[in-house]
Amino acid sequence: MKKIYRIGLSIACFCFLAMGLAQAQQALTYQTPPKEIADLVNASPTPSVSFSRSGEFMMVLERSGNPSIEDLAQPELRLAGIRINPATNGPSRSGSFENVVIKNTRSGEERRINGLPENPRLGSFSLSNDEKFIALTNTTNTGIALWVVDLSTMEAKQLTQESVNGVGGVDMSWTPDNKIVYRAINPRRGNLPQAPLAPSGPTVQETSGNAAPSRTYQDLLTNAHDEDVFEYFMNSQLMILDLNGNATPVANPGLISNMNLSPDGKYIRINYVKKPFSYLVPVSAFPYDVEIWDIQGKKITTIAEIPLAEVRPTGFDAVSTGKRAISWRADKPATLVWVEAQDGGDGRVKMEDREIVYMQDAPFNSTPVVLAKIGYRFGGISWSDDNFALLSERWSATRQQRVSLINPSKPGQKGTVIIERSSDDIYNDPGSPVFTTNDFGRSVLLRKGDDVFMTSEGGSPQGSMPYLSAYNVKTKTERILWRSQAPFYERVTKVLNADATEFITLKESTDIQPNYWLVNTRRRIAPRQITQFAHPFESIKGINKQLVKYKRKDGLDLSAIVYTPEGYDPATDGPLPVVMWAYPREYKSAAVAAQVRGSQYTFTRLSWGSPIYWVTQGYAIMDQTEMPIVGEGDDEPNDFFLEQLVANAEAAIDYIASTGIGDRNRIGVGGHSYGAFMTANLLSHSDLFAAGIARSGAYNRTLTPFGFQYEQRTIWEAPEVYSNMSPFMHANKVKTPILLIHGEADNNSGTFPIQSERYYNALKGHGATTRLVFLPHESHGYAAKESILHTLWEQHEWLEKYVKNRQ
Repeated sequence: MKKIYRIGLSIACFCFLAMGLAQAQQALTYQTPPKEIADLVNASPTPSVSFSRSGEFMMVLERSGNPSIEDLAQPELRLAGIRINPATNGPSRSGSFENVVIKNTRSGEERRINGLPENPRLGSFSLSNDEKFIALTNTTNTGIALWVVDLSTMEAKQLTQESVNGVGGVDMSWTPDNKIVYRAINPRRGNLPQAPLAPSGPTVQETSGNAAPSRTYQDLLTNAHDEDVFEYFMNSQLMILDLNGNATPVANPGLISNMNLSPDGKYIRINYVKKPFSYLVPVSAFPYDVEIWDIQGKKITTIAEIPLAEVRPTGFDAVSTGKRAISWRADKPATLVWVEAQDGGDGRVKMEDREIVYMQDAPFNSTPVVLAKIGYRFGGISWSDDNFALLSERWSATRQQRVSLINPSKPGQKGTVIIERSSDDIYNDPGSPVFTTNDFGRSVLLRKGDDVFMTSEGGSPQGSMPYLSAYNVKTKTERILWRSQAPFYERVTKVLNADATEFITLKESTDIQPNYWLVNTRRRIAPRQITQFAHPFESIKGINKQLVKYKRKDGLDLSAIVYTPEGYDPATDGPLPVVMWAYPREYKSAAVAAQVRGSQYTFTRLSWGSPIYWVTQGYAIMDQTEMPIVGEGDDEPNDFFLEQLVANAEAAIDYIASTGIGDRNRIGVGGHSYGAFMTANLLSHSDLFAAGIARSGAYNRTLTPFGFQYEQRTIWEAPEVYSNMSPFMHANKVKTPILLIHGEADNNSGTFPIQSERYYNALKGHGATTRLVFLPHESHGYAAKESILHTLWEQHEWLEKYVKNRQ
């Protein structure tokens, strides 16, 4: 890579289109950033990998690059929080794969599948329980069809017409005798409802006086016609399909949002959405019935009738009342498990047994059994056998996590707490359990006696060093079996045997593309590389990357990842312009907030939103710049948001300037989503930066009055916090140039496009230097190649004018 050294402060000669008049609205075609940046965007994507349950083979899933803007511009319906492609009866914004290769994990032998469709758009891969077949979908411009691959012959064939209902996601499950239960379009649903020329009446919403706080969701139903269209596309019929393509209906048709087979394959749990629908919340909060049907199509019982969830308490620990998290027990043929809140779903109610976990065996007509009583919110159960399971609880307000060992054969017996920690504490995180597959084809704990095998990120003051361990539930101690070693970042992805001595890792380093390796610690033979994915970013292979640490003025330890151009030496080349990129996080402990996150040894992979592109243009990059906001004890972090945010930025600037790497007068700051919110606040309350870039942010917190990010108080409970933290309220203070970019179809809660529109008008009204860019058809994350290249062009032009060549 060509060496890039300090560029003088004289303004470079470039054509800065569309930036001459700050207040003009201009038509602009899609632009492309410098070739060095564009080439990195256009690099071939690395395949994805999915392992078989046994680990005998992997599916190497090959995908194409970013879709075109024409792809995103296809017709789209936005109903009940779901985005629907009406032509396919599936999701309008989903990725796909163009090929799949079967690779043996031990021998490395590759086998290609014959008979796949032309111009494939493959997805929803599902292995049969005996791992002899793969079910998958193929999407065309007119629908979604179900295909199957016979792994003995490596032949693919189409099993159905384009009848799969993909609204809300594709649902399919294998039976023990290798049939497929899937959610199809109801063949009797009729014709698509047509919009009336004139409404039949006004749209009315009414409340009976009960408090019903709700988040600011996007894409909701708005009128009776929306309801009719939503019903039409959601209308489904479950089918049982054999490998010859013969399909038989099972259970009643309806608005099926979810279904799941029991481990023994004899029963189906089905969720049927029903009216009344809501204009305030998405389909996930609509009322629904949970029904159990047998595989022959006979209804067994209704397990629960879940009401509309418009009315619920406030706070992150608030939940709905009644049965929730209804699922099958993984180690039993057909046992249902669910949880019920005992506090009315209100986290502010103090009580010892806050939740009760119940079980019920087939045929589901006996009195449910109390499995456990817990004091936090239910987080899930990892099953092993009738004598061993791990029950997880959490409490968001205090960031507490608790894991208990329970004995399912002795329901109601109090479990033994084996892990209790802050969920933010990465230095003392033993990790997550490793799973194996039981005779039902379900995931259960991989353990040896009292030892549960675990994988952890391995947080440390030197950065993440992932490891594999045996965690003893009796002594509550871990024995590390294997650990990543510098200068690599390596983690276990699949354990292959019962004693965890053979496993597959994903190994990478700063300039070494992640690849899969076979490791055997018993034989003590050298690990063997089993994939050969090429480095997609050769042009930046030689850039410098380092994990740096520094202190905030109150003594809090901070860190960041710093990138500089290849061959750069601050002693001889002088300070560089800097792009600082960050995302704030809230903590309840200063000690935990000070922990180092990430690793300097991870592969330098560029995503569409990365700031690292500008290292090719002679900038230093401060990425993952820690911006902790701490509120300990009864203090809430956001009560100190502004002062701590500015202190974080001051510390980062002082560090990068003191090393000679960064020019204190030429530092730009940027972020996406909450990082955009951070950027706007930094420019409102400090003069530390030369320019800012804010993408897809929320700037007026009065538009998110029932909580946002980690703020669970409402605006009526903490009006000063909402006002002080809203950049919109302080637009008159912004004297630093700020670039605003937003997707016109943003579907993220709270970040409505109007947030950027109104903030821009406020800035313009007070004489700020600002630019607003709306990207057609883009959501909260940008997808089309044209949009991504144009976004990078906008950012590049802004940085060149207001940071690198600042006057």
